[in-house]
Amino acid sequence: MEATGTDEVEKIKSKFMSAWHNMKYSWVLKTKTYFSRNSPVFLLGKCYHFKTDEPGELSTDGSNFDKINKEISGNVEEFRKDFISRIWLTYREEFPQIKGSALTTDCGWGCTLRTGQMLLAQGLMLHFLGRAWVWPNALDVDNSDSESWTAHTVKKLTASFEASLTAEREPKILSNHRRGTLRRKCDENEMRNEVYHRKIISWFGDSPLAAFGLHQLIEYGKKSGKIAGDWYGPAVVAHILRKAVEEARDPELQGLTVYVAQDCTVYSSDVVDRQCSLMDSGRADTKAVIILVPVRLGGERTNTDYLEFVKGILSLEYCVGIIGGKPKQSYYFAGFQDDSLIYMDPHYCQSFVDVSIKDFPLESFHCPSPKKMSFKKMDPSCTIGFYCRTVQDFEKASEEITKMLNSSSKEKYPLFTFVKGHSRDYDFASSPLHEENDLFSEDEKKRLKRFSTEEFVLL
Repeated sequence: MEATGTDEVEKIKSKFMSAWHNMKYSWVLKTKTYFSRNSPVFLLGKCYHFKTDEPGELSTDGSNFDKINKEISGNVEEFRKDFISRIWLTYREEFPQIKGSALTTDCGWGCTLRTGQMLLAQGLMLHFLGRAWVWPNALDVDNSDSESWTAHTVKKLTASFEASLTAEREPKILSNHRRGTLRRKCDENEMRNEVYHRKIISWFGDSPLAAFGLHQLIEYGKKSGKIAGDWYGPAVVAHILRKAVEEARDPELQGLTVYVAQDCTVYSSDVVDRQCSLMDSGRADTKAVIILVPVRLGGERTNTDYLEFVKGILSLEYCVGIIGGKPKQSYYFAGFQDDSLIYMDPHYCQSFVDVSIKDFPLESFHCPSPKKMSFKKMDPSCTIGFYCRTVQDFEKASEEITKMLNSSSKEKYPLFTFVKGHSRDYDFASSPLHEENDLFSEDEKKRLKRFSTEEFVLL
């Protein structure tokens, strides 16, 4: 009877905290974002130009949209479609209770897990859809009436953002017409893409069965001493993502693996071994790989000497983003303009969406408006991600990134390195691909605990 009473208290406490966090984080989409019209914008390897003869900035509040040159409106629209098409994973509430706790929300503590999910989602999008894919309904996101959008301001903000960048508001009837036209013209390739679009999002659903959902990631985190409600750092999340992909049983995911760099070193032979490992079916075939590199961009504060390298990384089409942020807040960095980073913010509390139902609403998984932050404010601890489809792609990427590391480094040593051979060749314990009795080896546990205690101020 006493235990039942305690459970009820925990449930009430959880509901109260959910209400508080929902109010606390509802401001996320309210702030304005400005883009210079005279500097290129990079988003995960793609470059967009908003250049005009008139100096100034583009604002998301619609205050200066009448001054925008029509000549650049197409490029602005392409940028918007591209950005909105990225998968946005935020705080959620009222999802199934997390095992071993009374929590039904990750508000206030799950932001780094969410940014890790966004990075992995981008890797999966490259794998199944390619970098050129954009969601056909991206520009209709602001017309959503989905119950999962809890703030009325979202519609107003996305509408003003559209107005500020396209120079005119498109009436709702045109949006519906566009949607109908897309359906009529939908060919087999578009149908296939939409199937994968939904499937990728479903893998991140907030339910115990979702392969990369919060519930599963927390289970893997327990092996490193983490529990639901704890803070997670970018390096710990990198290892959790690797385990999640490793343990995924969906046949569609058997052609993908994840490698996490050891002590800022990528051992090329270890990566190739992962790519050439057998599928669960026993069929020999090369796998695509997502390479995650936990790094520090300085001591207590980010060293601005690393800015050009970070910009160079985000200029690569096979970059899947950066898990980072500023102290106490984790962001998913996906691009830049000048010395500011473009990011998606997980600190917005939305209602649980059941992704197991047919035609579940997609709108709340796509961010209507980008955010910008000065590089100087970035916390030095982060995890950089790359996607390589083949061994040849990996070899090409390692050469390209090595040149970038050497040319941008003002220090004696680069931020991280690619070396030939296996980690065992350098007297480091190599991590086995599969372990039957435990998800993390003893060496991994020690490494993860070190990351947990020494990493940086809470992300």
